[in-house]
Amino acid sequence: MAACRPRPVTEAPLLIPDAMVAHLDDLLTDTGVIEVIEAELAHRPGPPGLPVRTVLLGLLLAIYYTGSAQLADAWRLMAFSLSPDMRRRHHIPDLDPDDAYDRHALSRRFYRTFDKVTTGLDVVRVDRRRRLTAAEAGAYTSAWDGDEPEHQRKRDLLQDIVTRLVLTPVRRARGRGYLAHYGGDVGIDATAIPTWAQPPRLRRSTGQPLASIEITAGWHHSAGDGPPTFGYSATLATAARTRDTLGTHPQLALGLVIDTPHRRVGPAAITALDAIASLGLPTGTLAVDRAYTDQTADHFARPARAHGYRLALDYKAEQRGLQGSVHGALLVDGSLACPLMPTPLIHATTGLDDAAVRTPDDELTALIHARRPYFLKVKQTPDAEGKLRLQCPAAGTAPSVNCPHFNQARAATPGPRTRIDLTDARQRAAHAAAKPTVLLPKPSSGDGCLPTICTQQTITLHPGDLGHKDKLRQDLPYLSPAWKGAFKAIRANTEGINGRLKGQVINLADPTNRLAHGRVAQTILVALMICVANQKILLSWRQVHDHETQPLPTVGENLPAEPGIDDTTDNSGRPPPDRP
Repeated sequence: MAACRPRPVTEAPLLIPDAMVAHLDDLLTDTGVIEVIEAELAHRPGPPGLPVRTVLLGLLLAIYYTGSAQLADAWRLMAFSLSPDMRRRHHIPDLDPDDAYDRHALSRRFYRTFDKVTTGLDVVRVDRRRRLTAAEAGAYTSAWDGDEPEHQRKRDLLQDIVTRLVLTPVRRARGRGYLAHYGGDVGIDATAIPTWAQPPRLRRSTGQPLASIEITAGWHHSAGDGPPTFGYSATLATAARTRDTLGTHPQLALGLVIDTPHRRVGPAAITALDAIASLGLPTGTLAVDRAYTDQTADHFARPARAHGYRLALDYKAEQRGLQGSVHGALLVDGSLACPLMPTPLIHATTGLDDAAVRTPDDELTALIHARRPYFLKVKQTPDAEGKLRLQCPAAGTAPSVNCPHFNQARAATPGPRTRIDLTDARQRAAHAAAKPTVLLPKPSSGDGCLPTICTQQTITLHPGDLGHKDKLRQDLPYLSPAWKGAFKAIRANTEGINGRLKGQVINLADPTNRLAHGRVAQTILVALMICVANQKILLSWRQVHDHETQPLPTVGENLPAEPGIDDTTDNSGRPPPDRP
Protein backbone atom coordinates (compact mmCIF):
# COMPACT_ATOMS: atom_id res chain seq x y z
CA MET A 1 0.00 0.00 0.00
CA ALA A 2 1.43 3.34 -1.06
CA ALA A 3 2.25 5.72 1.75
CA CYS A 4 0.35 8.98 1.92
CA ARG A 5 0.47 11.97 4.20
CA PRO A 6 -1.88 11.81 7.20
CA ARG A 7 -5.26 13.46 6.87
CA PRO A 8 -6.15 16.26 9.29
CA VAL A 9 -8.75 15.69 11.97
CA THR A 10 -12.13 16.41 10.35
CA GLU A 11 -14.39 16.17 13.40
CA ALA A 12 -13.43 19.68 14.54
CA PRO A 13 -16.04 22.29 13.56
CA LEU A 14 -15.35 25.19 11.25
CA LEU A 15 -13.84 28.13 13.14
CA ILE A 16 -14.95 31.48 11.72
CA PRO A 17 -12.60 34.45 12.21
CA ASP A 18 -13.96 37.25 14.38
CA ALA A 19 -13.15 39.69 11.58
CA MET A 20 -15.56 37.94 9.22
CA VAL A 21 -18.30 37.78 11.85
CA ALA A 22 -17.87 41.49 12.55
CA HIS A 23 -17.79 42.27 8.83
CA LEU A 24 -21.11 40.53 8.11
CA ASP A 25 -22.58 41.98 11.30
CA ASP A 26 -21.68 45.48 10.10
CA LEU A 27 -23.23 44.69 6.74
CA LEU A 28 -26.43 43.59 8.48
CA THR A 29 -26.42 46.78 10.53
CA ASP A 30 -26.02 48.94 7.42
CA THR A 31 -29.07 47.34 5.83
CA GLY A 32 -31.33 48.65 8.60
CA VAL A 33 -33.56 45.56 8.41
CA ILE A 34 -33.07 44.75 12.10
CA GLU A 35 -34.81 47.97 13.17
CA VAL A 36 -37.55 47.49 10.58
CA ILE A 37 -38.31 43.92 11.69
CA GLU A 38 -38.10 44.65 15.41
CA ALA A 39 -40.49 47.59 15.03
CA GLU A 40 -42.98 45.29 13.30
CA LEU A 41 -42.64 42.63 16.04
CA ALA A 42 -42.61 45.05 18.98
CA HIS A 43 -46.23 44.43 19.96
CA ARG A 44 -46.21 40.64 19.69
CA PRO A 45 -46.73 38.81 23.01
CA GLY A 46 -44.47 36.12 24.40
CA PRO A 47 -40.85 35.90 25.53
CA PRO A 48 -38.30 37.79 23.46
CA GLY A 49 -36.25 34.72 22.56
CA LEU A 50 -33.05 35.05 20.60
CA PRO A 51 -32.44 38.42 18.93
CA VAL A 52 -33.45 38.75 15.29
CA ARG A 53 -29.89 39.88 14.56
CA THR A 54 -28.50 36.56 15.80
CA VAL A 55 -30.67 34.51 13.44
CA LEU A 56 -30.07 36.68 10.37
CA LEU A 57 -26.33 36.81 11.07
CA GLY A 58 -26.26 33.02 11.37
CA LEU A 59 -27.99 32.73 7.98
CA LEU A 60 -25.49 35.14 6.39
CA LEU A 61 -22.59 33.09 7.77
CA ALA A 62 -24.16 29.83 6.59
CA ILE A 63 -24.68 31.21 3.08
CA TYR A 64 -21.17 32.67 2.96
CA TYR A 65 -19.38 29.49 4.06
CA THR A 66 -21.65 26.70 2.87
CA GLY A 67 -23.86 28.29 0.19
CA SER A 68 -26.89 27.01 2.11
CA ALA A 69 -29.63 29.09 3.73
CA GLN A 70 -30.82 26.27 5.99
CA LEU A 71 -31.62 27.14 9.58
CA ALA A 72 -29.89 23.96 10.75
CA ASP A 73 -26.58 25.09 9.27
CA ALA A 74 -27.05 28.61 10.61
CA TRP A 75 -27.57 27.61 14.24
CA ARG A 76 -24.71 25.09 14.12
CA LEU A 77 -22.31 27.79 12.98
CA MET A 78 -23.53 30.22 15.63
CA ALA A 79 -23.30 27.55 18.35
CA PHE A 80 -20.03 25.80 17.49
CA SER A 81 -18.03 27.93 15.04
CA LEU A 82 -17.78 31.32 16.77
CA SER A 83 -15.26 32.38 19.34
CA PRO A 84 -16.52 32.62 22.95
CA ASP A 85 -16.45 36.41 22.77
CA MET A 86 -18.59 36.46 19.61
CA ARG A 87 -21.04 33.95 21.08
CA ARG A 88 -21.55 36.12 24.16
CA ARG A 89 -21.93 39.24 22.02
CA HIS A 90 -24.74 37.60 20.04
CA HIS A 91 -26.47 36.03 23.06
CA ILE A 92 -25.52 32.44 22.28
CA PRO A 93 -25.21 30.54 25.59
CA ASP A 94 -22.43 28.07 26.22
CA LEU A 95 -23.62 24.50 25.75
CA ASP A 96 -22.22 21.03 26.01
CA PRO A 97 -21.79 19.60 22.50
CA ASP A 98 -22.40 16.12 23.86
CA ASP A 99 -25.69 17.07 25.56
CA ALA A 100 -28.52 16.39 23.12
CA TYR A 101 -31.01 18.33 25.29
CA ASP A 102 -28.87 21.49 25.22
CA ARG A 103 -28.45 21.25 21.48
CA HIS A 104 -32.16 20.71 20.91
CA ALA A 105 -33.18 23.58 23.21
CA LEU A 106 -30.87 26.09 21.46
CA SER A 107 -31.94 24.94 18.00
CA ARG A 108 -35.61 25.34 18.93
CA ARG A 109 -34.98 28.88 20.16
CA PHE A 110 -33.25 29.63 16.87
CA TYR A 111 -36.12 28.19 14.84
CA ARG A 112 -38.79 29.99 16.92
CA THR A 113 -37.15 33.37 16.34
CA PHE A 114 -37.15 32.84 12.58
CA ASP A 115 -40.75 31.65 12.76
CA LYS A 116 -41.65 34.80 14.69
CA VAL A 117 -40.12 36.93 11.95
CA THR A 118 -41.90 35.14 9.10
CA THR A 119 -45.29 35.06 10.80
CA GLY A 120 -45.01 38.71 11.80
CA LEU A 121 -44.29 39.76 8.22
CA ASP A 122 -46.74 37.39 6.56
CA VAL A 123 -49.75 38.96 4.90
CA VAL A 124 -51.97 36.19 6.25
CA ARG A 125 -51.23 33.26 8.58
CA VAL A 126 -51.58 29.80 7.04
CA ASP A 127 -51.60 26.41 8.73
CA ARG A 128 -48.79 24.55 6.95
CA ARG A 129 -49.10 21.41 9.05
CA ARG A 130 -51.53 20.03 6.48
CA ARG A 131 -52.29 20.52 2.81
CA LEU A 132 -55.23 22.85 2.35
CA THR A 133 -57.91 22.22 -0.21
CA ALA A 134 -57.86 24.40 -3.29
CA ALA A 135 -60.90 26.34 -2.03
CA GLU A 136 -59.29 27.01 1.36
CA ALA A 137 -55.99 28.08 -0.18
CA GLY A 138 -57.75 30.44 -2.57
CA ALA A 139 -58.90 32.64 0.31
CA TYR A 140 -55.30 33.02 1.50
CA THR A 141 -53.88 33.53 -1.99
CA SER A 142 -56.24 36.41 -2.65
CA ALA A 143 -54.71 38.30 0.29
CA TRP A 144 -51.41 38.53 -1.63
CA ASP A 145 -53.22 39.91 -4.69
CA GLY A 146 -55.86 42.11 -3.03
CA ASP A 147 -55.93 45.85 -2.35
CA GLU A 148 -56.72 45.80 1.36
CA PRO A 149 -54.57 48.50 3.02
CA GLU A 150 -53.09 46.25 5.72
CA HIS A 151 -52.19 43.55 3.22
CA GLN A 152 -50.61 46.13 0.92
CA ARG A 153 -48.61 47.53 3.85
CA LYS A 154 -47.25 44.08 4.68
CA ARG A 155 -46.28 43.45 1.05
CA ASP A 156 -44.52 46.82 0.84
CA LEU A 157 -42.73 46.15 4.13
CA LEU A 158 -41.43 42.78 2.90
CA GLN A 159 -40.26 44.36 -0.36
CA ASP A 160 -38.49 47.11 1.59
CA ILE A 161 -36.57 44.45 3.56
CA VAL A 162 -35.60 42.70 0.33
CA THR A 163 -34.41 45.95 -1.26
CA ARG A 164 -32.33 46.86 1.79
CA LEU A 165 -30.60 43.48 1.85
CA VAL A 166 -29.82 43.42 -1.88
CA LEU A 167 -28.75 47.06 -2.30
CA THR A 168 -26.54 47.57 0.76
CA PRO A 169 -23.47 45.93 -0.89
CA VAL A 170 -24.21 48.05 -3.98
CA ARG A 171 -24.31 51.25 -1.91
CA ARG A 172 -20.99 50.30 -0.33
CA ALA A 173 -19.47 49.64 -3.75
CA ARG A 174 -20.70 52.98 -5.06
CA GLY A 175 -19.35 54.79 -2.02
CA ARG A 176 -15.89 53.28 -2.59
CA GLY A 177 -15.85 54.31 -6.24
CA TYR A 178 -16.21 50.80 -7.69
CA LEU A 179 -19.18 51.92 -9.84
CA ALA A 180 -17.54 55.09 -11.14
CA HIS A 181 -17.42 53.64 -14.69
CA TYR A 182 -20.99 52.30 -14.56
CA GLY A 183 -22.96 53.83 -17.45
CA GLY A 184 -26.45 53.02 -16.21
CA ASP A 185 -27.21 50.04 -18.50
CA VAL A 186 -29.56 47.55 -16.86
CA GLY A 187 -30.80 44.10 -17.78
CA ILE A 188 -33.97 42.73 -16.21
CA ASP A 189 -35.14 39.14 -16.36
CA ALA A 190 -37.34 36.76 -14.40
CA THR A 191 -35.73 33.52 -13.26
CA ALA A 192 -37.25 30.48 -11.59
CA ILE A 193 -36.84 29.96 -7.83
CA PRO A 194 -37.83 26.32 -7.21
CA THR A 195 -39.25 25.29 -3.86
CA TRP A 196 -38.99 22.06 -1.89
CA ALA A 197 -42.79 21.86 -1.58
CA GLN A 198 -44.76 19.59 -3.85
CA PRO A 199 -47.12 21.11 -6.46
CA PRO A 200 -50.92 20.87 -6.17
CA ARG A 201 -52.42 17.43 -6.66
CA LEU A 202 -55.66 15.47 -6.24
CA ARG A 203 -56.42 13.59 -3.03
CA ARG A 204 -56.04 9.93 -3.84
CA SER A 205 -59.05 8.75 -1.83
CA THR A 206 -61.64 11.33 -2.94
CA GLY A 207 -60.13 13.13 -5.92
CA GLN A 208 -60.45 16.45 -4.09
CA PRO A 209 -58.01 19.15 -5.33
CA LEU A 210 -55.29 19.88 -2.76
CA ALA A 211 -53.14 22.98 -2.78
CA SER A 212 -49.40 23.04 -2.30
CA ILE A 213 -47.90 24.02 1.05
CA GLU A 214 -46.49 26.99 -0.89
CA ILE A 215 -49.94 28.36 -1.64
CA THR A 216 -48.72 31.34 -3.71
CA ALA A 217 -46.18 29.37 -5.75
CA GLY A 218 -46.85 28.35 -9.33
CA TRP A 219 -45.35 26.95 -12.50
CA HIS A 220 -42.56 29.06 -14.00
CA HIS A 221 -42.25 28.52 -17.76
CA SER A 222 -38.89 29.58 -19.16
CA ALA A 223 -38.31 30.75 -22.72
CA GLY A 224 -36.67 27.45 -23.67
CA ASP A 225 -38.31 24.11 -24.34
CA GLY A 226 -37.51 22.64 -20.92
CA PRO A 227 -40.15 21.56 -18.42
CA PRO A 228 -41.68 24.19 -16.13
CA THR A 229 -40.42 24.72 -12.58
CA PHE A 230 -42.72 24.82 -9.56
CA GLY A 231 -41.84 27.67 -7.26
CA TYR A 232 -41.59 31.44 -7.46
CA SER A 233 -40.28 33.93 -10.00
CA ALA A 234 -37.44 36.26 -9.07
CA THR A 235 -37.24 39.47 -11.09
CA LEU A 236 -33.55 40.41 -11.09
CA ALA A 237 -32.01 43.70 -12.25
CA THR A 238 -28.35 43.52 -13.29
CA ALA A 239 -25.69 46.20 -13.62
CA ALA A 240 -24.68 45.56 -17.22
CA ARG A 241 -21.74 46.69 -19.30
CA THR A 242 -21.82 47.24 -23.07
CA ARG A 243 -18.95 47.45 -25.53
CA ASP A 244 -19.08 51.25 -25.42
CA THR A 245 -18.47 51.34 -21.66
CA LEU A 246 -15.13 52.83 -20.70
CA GLY A 247 -13.48 51.17 -17.73
CA THR A 248 -14.85 48.29 -15.73
CA HIS A 249 -17.20 47.76 -12.81
CA PRO A 250 -18.53 44.77 -10.83
CA GLN A 251 -21.54 42.97 -12.26
CA LEU A 252 -23.93 43.27 -9.32
CA ALA A 253 -27.59 42.48 -8.73
CA LEU A 254 -29.35 45.85 -8.42
CA GLY A 255 -32.86 44.72 -7.59
CA LEU A 256 -34.97 41.73 -6.58
CA VAL A 257 -38.72 41.09 -6.55
CA ILE A 258 -40.23 37.71 -5.61
CA ASP A 259 -43.72 36.94 -6.89
CA THR A 260 -45.96 34.20 -8.23
CA PRO A 261 -44.75 33.16 -11.70
CA HIS A 262 -46.14 35.20 -14.60
CA ARG A 263 -48.00 37.58 -12.30
CA ARG A 264 -47.30 41.33 -12.38
CA VAL A 265 -44.32 40.88 -14.72
CA GLY A 266 -44.14 44.53 -15.75
CA PRO A 267 -44.86 46.07 -12.32
CA ALA A 268 -42.20 43.83 -10.74
CA ALA A 269 -39.60 45.21 -13.16
CA ILE A 270 -40.66 48.78 -12.34
CA THR A 271 -40.36 48.00 -8.62
CA ALA A 272 -36.75 46.93 -9.26
CA LEU A 273 -36.12 50.16 -11.19
CA ASP A 274 -37.58 52.18 -8.31
CA ALA A 275 -34.98 50.61 -6.01
CA ILE A 276 -32.17 51.47 -8.43
CA ALA A 277 -33.37 55.08 -8.58
CA SER A 278 -32.76 55.40 -4.83
CA LEU A 279 -29.03 54.80 -5.44
CA GLY A 280 -28.61 57.90 -7.58
CA LEU A 281 -26.93 55.93 -10.38
CA PRO A 282 -27.02 57.11 -14.00
CA THR A 283 -29.63 55.72 -16.40
CA GLY A 284 -28.73 54.15 -19.73
CA THR A 285 -30.19 51.38 -21.87
CA LEU A 286 -32.67 48.87 -20.44
CA ALA A 287 -32.70 45.55 -22.32
CA VAL A 288 -35.40 42.95 -21.63
CA ASP A 289 -36.78 39.86 -23.32
CA ARG A 290 -40.12 39.43 -25.08
CA ALA A 291 -42.05 38.77 -21.89
CA TYR A 292 -41.75 42.49 -21.09
CA THR A 293 -42.50 43.57 -24.66
CA ASP A 294 -45.93 41.96 -24.22
CA GLN A 295 -46.70 44.01 -21.12
CA THR A 296 -49.06 46.95 -21.50
CA ALA A 297 -47.34 50.31 -21.90
CA ASP A 298 -48.68 51.57 -18.57
CA HIS A 299 -47.24 48.56 -16.76
CA PHE A 300 -43.72 48.65 -18.16
CA ALA A 301 -42.65 50.83 -21.12
CA ARG A 302 -43.92 54.22 -19.93
CA PRO A 303 -42.78 53.93 -16.29
CA ALA A 304 -39.37 52.69 -17.49
CA ARG A 305 -39.01 55.72 -19.77
CA ALA A 306 -40.15 57.96 -16.92
CA HIS A 307 -37.09 56.71 -15.00
CA GLY A 308 -34.91 57.92 -17.89
CA TYR A 309 -34.07 54.58 -19.55
CA ARG A 310 -33.78 53.90 -23.27
CA LEU A 311 -35.52 50.65 -24.20
CA ALA A 312 -33.98 47.86 -26.26
CA LEU A 313 -36.69 45.29 -27.00
CA ASP A 314 -37.10 42.05 -28.92
CA TYR A 315 -40.22 40.90 -30.77
CA LYS A 316 -42.11 37.75 -31.60
CA ALA A 317 -42.44 36.75 -35.25
CA GLU A 318 -45.97 38.16 -35.53
CA GLN A 319 -44.88 41.50 -34.04
CA ARG A 320 -42.10 42.26 -36.52
CA GLY A 321 -42.38 44.62 -39.47
CA LEU A 322 -45.04 47.34 -39.71
CA GLN A 323 -46.64 47.72 -36.26
CA GLY A 324 -48.77 50.88 -36.52
CA SER A 325 -48.71 54.59 -37.31
CA VAL A 326 -49.14 57.95 -35.61
CA HIS A 327 -49.40 61.44 -37.18
CA GLY A 328 -48.70 59.76 -40.50
CA ALA A 329 -45.36 58.32 -39.37
CA LEU A 330 -45.00 54.54 -39.55
CA LEU A 331 -44.02 52.43 -36.55
CA VAL A 332 -41.56 49.96 -38.08
CA ASP A 333 -39.98 47.50 -35.65
CA GLY A 334 -40.34 49.94 -32.77
CA SER A 335 -39.03 53.07 -34.55
CA LEU A 336 -41.08 55.84 -36.19
CA ALA A 337 -40.22 56.31 -39.86
CA CYS A 338 -41.14 58.39 -42.90
CA PRO A 339 -44.55 57.35 -44.32
CA LEU A 340 -42.90 57.00 -47.75
CA MET A 341 -40.28 54.48 -46.68
CA PRO A 342 -39.99 51.89 -49.48
CA THR A 343 -42.17 48.84 -48.97
CA PRO A 344 -39.28 46.32 -49.08
CA LEU A 345 -37.67 48.16 -46.17
CA ILE A 346 -40.90 48.32 -44.18
CA HIS A 347 -41.47 44.57 -44.45
CA ALA A 348 -37.81 43.51 -44.23
CA THR A 349 -38.50 41.55 -41.02
CA THR A 350 -42.18 40.70 -41.52
CA GLY A 351 -42.81 37.03 -40.86
CA LEU A 352 -39.18 36.18 -40.14
CA ASP A 353 -38.58 33.52 -37.51
CA ASP A 354 -36.13 33.85 -34.64
CA ALA A 355 -33.36 31.96 -36.41
CA ALA A 356 -33.40 34.35 -39.37
CA VAL A 357 -33.31 37.38 -37.07
CA ARG A 358 -30.57 36.13 -34.77
CA THR A 359 -28.26 35.20 -37.65
CA PRO A 360 -29.25 37.63 -40.44
CA ASP A 361 -28.01 37.01 -43.94
CA ASP A 362 -26.41 39.64 -46.16
CA GLU A 363 -29.73 40.61 -47.75
CA LEU A 364 -31.44 41.29 -44.42
CA THR A 365 -28.39 43.16 -43.15
CA ALA A 366 -28.47 45.40 -46.23
CA LEU A 367 -32.19 46.12 -45.78
CA ILE A 368 -31.73 46.99 -42.11
CA HIS A 369 -28.89 49.36 -43.02
CA ALA A 370 -31.01 50.98 -45.77
CA ARG A 371 -33.77 51.75 -43.26
CA ARG A 372 -31.66 54.11 -41.20
CA PRO A 373 -32.06 57.34 -43.27
CA TYR A 374 -35.88 57.08 -43.17
CA PHE A 375 -36.24 57.04 -39.39
CA LEU A 376 -37.49 60.21 -37.69
CA LYS A 377 -34.84 62.10 -35.74
CA VAL A 378 -35.17 63.16 -32.13
CA LYS A 379 -35.64 66.92 -32.02
CA GLN A 380 -36.10 67.19 -28.26
CA THR A 381 -35.80 64.54 -25.57
CA PRO A 382 -38.90 63.68 -23.52
CA ASP A 383 -39.99 66.24 -20.96
CA ALA A 384 -41.44 65.60 -17.50
CA GLU A 385 -44.79 64.60 -19.05
CA GLY A 386 -43.17 62.16 -21.48
CA LYS A 387 -43.79 64.25 -24.63
CA LEU A 388 -41.19 63.63 -27.34
CA ARG A 389 -40.42 65.94 -30.28
CA LEU A 390 -39.49 64.15 -33.53
CA GLN A 391 -38.28 65.67 -36.78
CA CYS A 392 -38.88 64.71 -40.40
CA PRO A 393 -35.77 63.02 -41.85
CA ALA A 394 -35.74 65.56 -44.72
CA ALA A 395 -35.74 68.55 -42.35
CA GLY A 396 -33.03 70.18 -40.31
CA THR A 397 -29.48 71.19 -41.06
CA ALA A 398 -28.39 67.60 -41.74
CA PRO A 399 -31.22 65.83 -43.62
CA SER A 400 -30.80 62.11 -44.19
CA VAL A 401 -33.14 61.83 -47.24
CA ASN A 402 -34.15 63.99 -50.21
CA CYS A 403 -37.86 64.76 -50.31
CA PRO A 404 -39.25 66.60 -53.38
CA HIS A 405 -42.36 67.65 -51.47
CA PHE A 406 -40.33 69.08 -48.62
CA ASN A 407 -38.08 70.96 -51.03
CA GLN A 408 -41.06 72.41 -52.93
CA ALA A 409 -42.92 73.50 -49.80
CA ARG A 410 -39.85 75.14 -48.32
CA ALA A 411 -38.01 76.40 -51.38
CA ALA A 412 -34.94 78.33 -50.39
CA THR A 413 -32.56 80.52 -52.34
CA PRO A 414 -29.78 78.27 -53.58
CA GLY A 415 -26.44 79.13 -52.11
CA PRO A 416 -23.07 79.09 -53.78
CA ARG A 417 -21.82 75.81 -55.09
CA THR A 418 -19.37 73.99 -52.90
CA ARG A 419 -16.60 71.70 -53.88
CA ILE A 420 -16.62 68.13 -52.61
CA ASP A 421 -13.43 66.27 -51.93
CA LEU A 422 -14.29 62.88 -53.39
CA THR A 423 -11.51 61.28 -51.41
CA ASP A 424 -13.21 62.32 -48.13
CA ALA A 425 -15.84 59.70 -47.19
CA ARG A 426 -17.58 62.07 -44.77
CA GLN A 427 -18.01 64.81 -47.41
CA ARG A 428 -19.30 62.29 -49.95
CA ALA A 429 -21.87 60.92 -47.47
CA ALA A 430 -23.06 64.44 -46.54
CA HIS A 431 -23.80 65.42 -50.16
CA ALA A 432 -27.43 65.28 -51.32
CA ALA A 433 -26.53 63.00 -54.20
CA ALA A 434 -25.42 60.30 -51.73
CA LYS A 435 -28.74 60.30 -49.84
CA PRO A 436 -31.83 58.31 -50.85
CA THR A 437 -34.68 60.22 -52.47
CA VAL A 438 -38.23 59.74 -51.30
CA LEU A 439 -40.54 58.67 -54.14
CA LEU A 440 -43.81 60.60 -53.95
CA PRO A 441 -46.99 58.69 -54.76
CA LYS A 442 -49.20 59.68 -57.66
CA PRO A 443 -51.62 62.47 -56.68
CA SER A 444 -55.06 61.18 -55.73
CA SER A 445 -58.11 62.97 -57.03
CA GLY A 446 -60.19 61.98 -54.04
CA ASP A 447 -57.95 63.11 -51.19
CA GLY A 448 -55.26 65.75 -51.30
CA CYS A 449 -54.50 65.68 -47.55
CA LEU A 450 -50.99 64.83 -46.47
CA PRO A 451 -49.95 63.27 -43.16
CA THR A 452 -49.06 65.62 -40.34
CA ILE A 453 -45.40 64.69 -40.54
CA CYS A 454 -45.40 65.83 -44.21
CA THR A 455 -47.01 69.22 -43.55
CA GLN A 456 -44.69 70.33 -40.74
CA GLN A 457 -41.10 69.72 -39.83
CA THR A 458 -41.70 68.19 -36.41
CA ILE A 459 -44.38 66.31 -34.52
CA THR A 460 -45.02 65.87 -30.79
CA LEU A 461 -45.49 62.29 -29.65
CA HIS A 462 -47.55 62.10 -26.47
CA PRO A 463 -47.43 58.99 -24.25
CA GLY A 464 -50.88 57.79 -25.38
CA ASP A 465 -50.72 58.63 -29.10
CA LEU A 466 -49.76 55.11 -30.16
CA GLY A 467 -52.35 53.48 -27.92
CA HIS A 468 -51.59 49.88 -27.03
CA LYS A 469 -48.84 49.84 -29.69
CA ASP A 470 -46.75 52.11 -27.48
CA LYS A 471 -45.47 48.96 -25.75
CA LEU A 472 -43.61 48.09 -28.99
CA ARG A 473 -41.75 51.39 -29.39
CA GLN A 474 -38.06 51.34 -28.55
CA ASP A 475 -35.23 53.83 -28.67
CA LEU A 476 -32.69 51.94 -30.80
CA PRO A 477 -33.41 50.83 -34.39
CA TYR A 478 -34.17 47.12 -34.32
CA LEU A 479 -31.29 44.87 -35.48
CA SER A 480 -29.07 47.88 -36.17
CA PRO A 481 -25.43 47.77 -34.99
CA ALA A 482 -26.34 50.07 -32.07
CA TRP A 483 -29.20 47.75 -31.05
CA LYS A 484 -27.03 44.64 -31.32
CA GLY A 485 -24.20 46.23 -29.35
CA ALA A 486 -26.53 47.15 -26.49
CA PHE A 487 -29.11 44.36 -26.46
CA LYS A 488 -26.80 41.39 -26.90
CA ALA A 489 -24.23 42.64 -24.39
CA ILE A 490 -26.81 43.46 -21.71
CA ARG A 491 -28.65 40.19 -22.21
CA ALA A 492 -25.33 38.32 -21.94
CA ASN A 493 -24.63 40.11 -18.65
CA THR A 494 -28.12 39.18 -17.43
CA GLU A 495 -27.66 35.52 -18.24
CA GLY A 496 -24.18 35.68 -16.74
CA ILE A 497 -25.36 36.78 -13.32
CA ASN A 498 -28.15 34.19 -13.46
CA GLY A 499 -25.44 31.59 -13.98
CA ARG A 500 -23.41 32.92 -11.06
CA LEU A 501 -26.45 32.85 -8.79
CA LYS A 502 -27.29 29.30 -9.81
CA GLY A 503 -24.08 27.43 -9.34
CA GLN A 504 -20.90 29.47 -9.30
CA VAL A 505 -21.50 31.81 -6.37
CA ILE A 506 -24.81 30.83 -4.84
CA ASN A 507 -27.07 28.01 -6.02
CA LEU A 508 -30.61 29.39 -6.07
CA ALA A 509 -31.66 26.55 -8.34
CA ASP A 510 -31.30 23.97 -5.53
CA PRO A 511 -34.43 24.06 -3.33
CA THR A 512 -32.65 22.05 -0.62
CA ASN A 513 -30.71 25.22 0.18
CA ARG A 514 -33.99 26.89 1.25
CA LEU A 515 -36.12 24.37 3.12
CA ALA A 516 -38.22 26.83 5.14
CA HIS A 517 -41.81 26.98 3.90
CA GLY A 518 -43.85 30.08 3.11
CA ARG A 519 -43.51 33.00 0.75
CA VAL A 520 -42.07 35.30 3.41
CA ALA A 521 -39.42 32.75 4.42
CA GLN A 522 -38.48 32.03 0.81
CA THR A 523 -38.31 35.75 0.00
CA ILE A 524 -36.04 36.57 2.96
CA LEU A 525 -33.75 33.61 2.31
CA VAL A 526 -33.37 34.47 -1.39
CA ALA A 527 -32.65 38.11 -0.51
CA LEU A 528 -29.97 37.02 1.98
CA MET A 529 -28.40 34.73 -0.62
CA ILE A 530 -28.23 37.52 -3.22
CA CYS A 531 -26.81 39.88 -0.58
CA VAL A 532 -23.97 37.41 0.03
CA ALA A 533 -23.61 36.82 -3.71
CA ASN A 534 -23.08 40.56 -4.23
CA GLN A 535 -20.44 40.49 -1.50
CA LYS A 536 -18.62 37.59 -3.16
CA ILE A 537 -18.84 39.25 -6.59
CA LEU A 538 -17.30 42.39 -5.09
CA LEU A 539 -14.54 40.33 -3.45
CA SER A 540 -13.61 38.56 -6.68
CA TRP A 541 -13.74 41.85 -8.63
CA ARG A 542 -11.48 43.57 -6.09
CA GLN A 543 -8.93 40.77 -6.29
CA VAL A 544 -8.50 41.57 -9.99
CA HIS A 545 -9.06 45.33 -10.16
CA ASP A 546 -8.07 46.75 -6.78
CA HIS A 547 -4.62 47.59 -8.13
CA GLU A 548 -6.20 49.88 -10.72
CA THR A 549 -6.68 53.57 -9.96
CA GLN A 550 -10.35 54.17 -9.20
CA PRO A 551 -11.99 57.61 -9.41
CA LEU A 552 -12.58 59.27 -6.08
CA PRO A 553 -16.07 58.73 -4.61
CA THR A 554 -18.52 61.58 -4.52
CA VAL A 555 -18.70 63.87 -1.51
CA GLY A 556 -20.40 62.33 1.49
CA GLU A 557 -19.92 58.74 0.31
CA ASN A 558 -16.30 58.13 1.30
CA LEU A 559 -16.46 54.80 3.09
CA PRO A 560 -13.56 52.89 4.60
CA ALA A 561 -12.23 50.04 2.55
CA GLU A 562 -13.44 46.55 3.36
CA PRO A 563 -10.98 44.47 5.34
CA GLY A 564 -9.01 42.00 3.28
CA ILE A 565 -10.55 38.82 4.65
CA ASP A 566 -9.65 35.46 3.24
CA ASP A 567 -12.43 32.95 2.62
CA THR A 568 -10.37 30.09 4.05
CA THR A 569 -9.48 29.27 7.62
CA ASP A 570 -6.76 27.15 9.20
CA ASN A 571 -9.34 24.74 10.55
CA SER A 572 -11.97 24.26 7.90
CA GLY A 573 -12.92 20.75 8.97
CA ARG A 574 -12.54 19.44 5.42
CA PRO A 575 -10.04 16.75 4.29
CA PRO A 576 -7.77 17.32 1.30
CA PRO A 577 -9.06 16.09 -2.06
CA ASP A 578 -8.57 12.44 -2.91
CA ARG A 579 -5.75 11.71 -5.32
CA PRO A 580 -5.79 8.87 -7.83
